[in-house]
Amino acid sequence: MKKTIAIITGGDSSEVIISLRSADQVKSCLDKKGYQTYIVFIKKNDWHVKLDNQQIEVNRHDFSFNMDGRKIMFDYAFFAMHGPPGEDGKLQAYFDLLEIPYNTSGVLSLALTFNKYSCKSFLSQFGIKTPRAILLKKALEIDTENIIAEIGLPCFVKPNCGGSSFGVSKISNADELSHALQVALKEDTQVMIEEYIKGTELTCGLVKLRDRELVFPVTEVISKKDFFDYEAKYTHGMAEEFTPARISKETSLQCQQIASRIYDYLDCRGLVRIDSIFSNGEFYFLEVNGIPGMTKASIIPQQIRIYGLAEEVVYDMIIHDTAQW
Repeated sequence: MKKTIAIITGGDSSEVIISLRSADQVKSCLDKKGYQTYIVFIKKNDWHVKLDNQQIEVNRHDFSFNMDGRKIMFDYAFFAMHGPPGEDGKLQAYFDLLEIPYNTSGVLSLALTFNKYSCKSFLSQFGIKTPRAILLKKALEIDTENIIAEIGLPCFVKPNCGGSSFGVSKISNADELSHALQVALKEDTQVMIEEYIKGTELTCGLVKLRDRELVFPVTEVISKKDFFDYEAKYTHGMAEEFTPARISKETSLQCQQIASRIYDYLDCRGLVRIDSIFSNGEFYFLEVNGIPGMTKASIIPQQIRIYGLAEEVVYDMIIHDTAQW
């Protein structure tokens, strides 16, 4: 019998639109492998199965739904949700309790990687270089002079927990800080002020399974905006992505090795994408994408295809590895 898979999408952040696109692409891939797939939308108290002409409520007690007089249970949860409660580990705790396997890292790993400042601090213990940063909380008084003195200009103002560059600003003078903080605080209650390092933006996707490791070709990202913001990421023609990156084989290998180490340090599972800046011969870690974009044009699918595999093959590998079917 076909295994029944819930493709988890939605979420409580501004990334919901990207999550829906990722879910549609994942469904098209998994359908090719013969699974019975349903897209399950989750946003706060709205949990429903998305069908062509209707929405069916999900029973949260056992993660099931009723259709045509039948109760349908899920064998597996495949996350295509970016942002909370999928990318910060909360939903993974729910599935752990129900003993339903899934395709991502576990609760602790995702909670850590979703918190940019905590993740940077944790990795610094292992000698991973990262741009200097300050964490600000909503209730704290902002000392612009000290922030600029410590971090310098230009710098980035980012929601501490968030993705797709929502709420991120690059500022070049102190007068811009107050507005940038307001923009970031619309996405999160904590804001990270991060040093700007001029260099080449690189990103490496990878997955480690029980019997093999797939470390994909490194991608070089060049934004036509001031940085790789939401518009640059998701508007055709606003960024160039080179896979493999236009760097030496030695530099590419070093980037892959660092990404592999970070994956292990953070106890990651499933597909992960690790972003960094290469500057003056050094790599500076930026962030981990615990559930990276999986739309047709997203970076991870590009890397998988250039590696020489089809997305559906890699997703199928991950499902079998994590579910132990």
